[in-house]
Amino acid sequence: MADRALRGMRLGTQSMESASGAELADRREAIYDCPAGHVRSMPFSVEAEIPAIWECHCGATALLRDGGRPDDHPMRHIRTPWDMLLERRTIEDLEILLEERLQLLRASRLAS
Repeated sequence: MADRALRGMRLGTQSMESASGAELADRREAIYDCPAGHVRSMPFSVEAEIPAIWECHCGATALLRDGGRPDDHPMRHIRTPWDMLLERRTIEDLEILLEERLQLLRASRLAS
């Protein structure tokens, strides 16, 4: 088995292709200004849509230097399972169902 092992190469860590003949995509720089004074320069493809905001390494939201301020969209309320349940039933209905289930549970424990 050892005579069939590949030698002199780390499998999976290096590519056998060379970079010769490869053309890089056209790029443009987008500069973001952080409220803390940091400046970030990010390369983007010419074809890519450049986002108006970018998260800075300090955690603040940096704005595109030559871009407009992004629209503040109101946050949409996320419906939880509880909200969906309240759309189908009232609190009084839920209390009745809870009491019925508790009676069944107590009855099954007494039978055991």
